[in-house]
Amino acid sequence: MHIILHQPEIPGNTGNIGRTCVATGTSLHLIEPLGFRLDEKSIKRAGMDYWHQLEVHRYMNFAAFQECHPGARIWMATTKAKYSYTEAAYSKDDYIMFGKESAGIPEEILVEHEESCIRIPMLPAIRSLNLSNAVAIVLYEALRQTGFQDMQQEGELHRLKWQ
Repeated sequence: MHIILHQPEIPGNTGNIGRTCVATGTSLHLIEPLGFRLDEKSIKRAGMDYWHQLEVHRYMNFAAFQECHPGARIWMATTKAKYSYTEAAYSKDDYIMFGKESAGIPEEILVEHEESCIRIPMLPAIRSLNLSNAVAIVLYEALRQTGFQDMQQEGELHRLKWQ
């Protein structure tokens, strides 16, 4: 699975998303310009001590991403979509793209991908969810649909035992 962030602006969000990517074996693709430097303390703090384990790729723009990944199946998360993220049929090699915090994915990109645009349902009074929350919601649905491949699915207590 792959997450694409198109021009992210807030380092803490990208750090949180990076940590989620490490926890799920998901690669992170960043499309510039970024609203921060990747060496900022805030991105490292949000990503905790997992940032060095993250598979991260950078691209100058969306065209450069497409050139590197011709034929990639991309789901585009936007509040403007007709379809819910739960209606998509994800596969393990899919990409899920999210736009910058202040404006989302540019409409010039969205209109070229209408059938692969997905949304998270929410009340109309809310403009959007926090970016790192939105990524987690959609990514975990995609992982659920693909069987949580290679992920630990049960845990143990530290001091006691389950009955």
